Amino acid sequence: MDLAGQDEGQHSLIEPALSASAVFESSADISAARAMARSFLESVQAVHGLPVSPRAMGMVQLVVSELVTNARKYAPGPCLLTLSVVAGSVEVMVWDSSTALPTVQPPNPTPYRPFGGALPGTGR
Repeated sequence: MDLAGQDEGQHSLIEPALSASAVFESSADISAARAMARSFLESVQAVHGLPVSPRAMGMVQLVVSELVTNARKYAPGPCLLTLSVVAGSVEVMVWDSSTALPTVQPPNPTPYRPFGGALPGTGR
């Protein structure tokens, strides 16, 4: 059996990941984390030619904002944000310096009321 040239014309199913990482040390850096996510996805689209919908752009920025906010709020030190594109999907990873594992909190029975106002039509 001749194995010479058996992989000729074939491509790997696993592409190298595109990724970017940054460390954020203060709550003021949360907007910088969102900007990094936006810049990363714009680069993925412009440089690498991978499509990024406006919805995906917004969702990734929202997830980054929430995760970095939680890391900065509940951990004592800096946090590391890593964004990757693997097999057409965006992965958002946040590492923080806390040694405690996250815990599930009970739901808040009080509805969200921006600026402390009553819910319209309820008197509450």
